[in-house]
Formats: sequence, C-alpha cells, structure tokens
Amino acid sequence: MSDPVLLTASAIATIALQKFLESGAGKLGEKYTMEAIAKMESLLKRIWTKLRGKPRIEEVKASVEKTQTITPEQINQIAAYLQVAMDDDPQFADEIRLMAQEINAGKLQDNSNMVQNVTGNNNMNVQAKAEQGGKQWIAEKQYFGTSESD
Repeated sequence: MSDPVLLTASAIATIALQKFLESGAGKLGEKYTMEAIAKMESLLKRIWTKLRGKPRIEEVKASVEKTQTITPEQINQIAAYLQVAMDDDPQFADEIRLMAQEINAGKLQDNSNMVQNVTGNNNMNVQAKAEQGGKQWIAEKQYFGTSESD
C-alpha cells in the first residue's frame, strides 16, 4: 500500500464529522462531491466502530446523533481517543488516513472570478477569498511604476 498523506487524528476526526460542523446538507454539498460525502459516512462509521466502548466517546456519539451538531471540544475528545487507536493499530491508521485523503480529493474547488473596482484617491477596497490553509494578500497601496510618484 502506498503511504497515505500523514493526516493527524484531529484532521481525520474533523473530516469525518464535517456534516455536523456545516449548517445543513446543502452547505456540505457545495463543498464536496456526493461521493466524498458518502465516504464521510463510511469513515465516521469506521471511527465509531473502532472507538466503541470508550466512555466519553459513547457520550459524544449520543449527543451528536441527538443534536446533529458537534462542538470543537467534542472533536478534540474524539481526536484524542482516535490518536491512541491509530498509534496502537498502524493498519487502522493507514486505512482511515487513506479514506480521509479520498474525501479531500472530492472537495470542490471554487474557481469563480473576483472583480474589484477602485476609484478615487485614498480608497482601500478589500475583496478576498481563500480556502482553509490559503493565503490572502491585502495591499493598502498599489504602484504600477517604479515609485510612488510614477
């Protein structure tokens, strides 16, 4: 098996629980393909199965299923148990990393254009768009010559 990208337990838990972080299935459908969303379900089931019997995990699972939402603290709890399970079972770790990698491959890209019109003196207009992990560069002044006076 080729080495899957080394995703952390926290990243994998976040990917698996993405539908509970988004505000509705429509939002999730805007970011991921239907195939990736289905794989999220499989990944989450695999994680729940592996962590079955852990006291805090059972509480978090019951809460998530009841409210259909999850908090960052609950994700951290799952990630902590998941990290231990991954350390104890490298085959399991490779399996869920590969599943998470496949889900990330199904993330839809936003390739829309952005247009910015700036007029007048001393105007600063900012329009930015970046995916998680992306960079935004915001400039107050822009020079098209070699110096400010050009």
